[in-house]
Amino acid sequence: MALALRCFRHLPPLLSCSSFALRRGLPQAPAACSALLLDGCRQSVHQMLLTRQLATKKAKGKGQSQAKVNISAALVEDIINLEETNEDMQAVVEALKEDFSRNLSVRTSPGVLDHIIVVTKDGKFPLNQLGQISQKSPQLIIVNMTNFPESTAAATKAIRESGMNLNPEVDGTLIRVPIPKVTREHRESLAKLAKQSTNKSKEALRKVRSKSVNQVKKFKSKVSEDTIWLLEKQIQQMADSAAAEMDKLLAAKTKELLG
Repeated sequence: MALALRCFRHLPPLLSCSSFALRRGLPQAPAACSALLLDGCRQSVHQMLLTRQLATKKAKGKGQSQAKVNISAALVEDIINLEETNEDMQAVVEALKEDFSRNLSVRTSPGVLDHIIVVTKDGKFPLNQLGQISQKSPQLIIVNMTNFPESTAAATKAIRESGMNLNPEVDGTLIRVPIPKVTREHRESLAKLAKQSTNKSKEALRKVRSKSVNQVKKFKSKVSEDTIWLLEKQIQQMADSAAAEMDKLLAAKTKELLG
């Protein structure tokens, strides 16, 4: 009993610097502790450190802000890869950023047609792989389909259905694409498309979050309820951060489009 008390006397100072312990690992126990008792001490400290992070949730009243959860990935790597989850969420944000850059611009350049996907009998291809795209004037882009003349009709259809308010005209293997004057209505239409794209990206983000939460719930019978709650909370915080970044992108794009 005396030996046990000597070991557990070291718990209060460990708990008082719990954030340090989580980052650096647990300090060495006194040499007098047996291996079995030492293992018990460490398990108790680990569980208590995790449990202490719930204090904000349980202590704060309704309407008050909660402290940010930040679990060391190394402590839960057998349950879920938090870094991979964060990367998946950031990939959704980057895809939205790329979509804004490619599809929702009032500036005219040959590159605005590059991404358009053309469906042919041999598969799907970006327009710039089938035709040579050049800009003859600020109001006219030419797509030369000489290398793949059989895909001219499919390319014309893809341009017309791209959602960019374009009405291409065919002249043999040349596709002339008049660029309409940027009107207020067109700008507002692009702003609506930006909102729709953001909503779709947020739906993709929710799928990533749900997949991660379901992965965590598989371990309900193997780890404590506190650990499950902490992981779910951190995954939600990661999703909220990504969603906030999307909102900032949308606000900036809307401002750019509407002036």
